[in-house]
Amino acid sequence: MNSELHHLIQMINQISDNNLHHGDNAQAADKVATHLKKFWARSMKQQIIDYAGSDGSELTDVSKLAVARLIELRQAG
Repeated sequence: MNSELHHLIQMINQISDNNLHHGDNAQAADKVATHLKKFWARSMKQQIIDYAGSDGSELTDVSKLAVARLIELRQAG
């Protein structure tokens, strides 16, 4: 794993932890996915999506849900 991907994993997990107060994991994941969609570069989003699809072992449960939600948001346009 390269250092950039490692940093992205740390960032998404931290964002997820910071959004746990929004209710359950699904609600927190929605907030995280919205944040990623708004503020992360397309390449960053693609790297985390690829990682979640190939391994994802270092992602928290909320982060995994957020990546799945991000994929849904991308497909919706």
